[in-house]
Amino acid sequence: MPLAVLAHDVPADPIRSRTPEPFFSRLQGREKRRLGDAFGLHNFGVNLTVLDPGGMSALLHRHKSQDEFIYVLEGEPTLVTDRGEVPLRPGMCAGFPAGGVAHQLVNRTDTPVTYLEIGDRTAGDEATYPNDDLKAVQEAGGRWVFTHKDGRPY
Repeated sequence: MPLAVLAHDVPADPIRSRTPEPFFSRLQGREKRRLGDAFGLHNFGVNLTVLDPGGMSALLHRHKSQDEFIYVLEGEPTLVTDRGEVPLRPGMCAGFPAGGVAHQLVNRTDTPVTYLEIGDRTAGDEATYPNDDLKAVQEAGGRWVFTHKDGRPY
């Protein structure tokens, strides 16, 4: 494992999303560099994420067990939550405790947005999506399984 790297030298994840259609195509304006994985981190993840104009970080969601944190480096994303919207700019950050507010970042500008996202890797997490017929359950080994809210598989 390296001791230090240039963040932009970490290869971008070739899989832009693991969600099924019709949601997959909505998340194509996003690129993640899994910085934590480059160092073999197991307890938390760190991603350098870029949202193209019109891109979004994720569908509006909340985690049952995992905390998340974002720090904006470049650009001006909009933080969309189930309690309203907040315009963000470089230097601003936001945190999302497990079970808290549903959230997502959306890039409504003409320039890319770059931010760090940090999250713990508590096993057995679940994610719910208030605006979509989607539920995600993390299986042993960290793989996410996506179903309809009523449990039917996609």
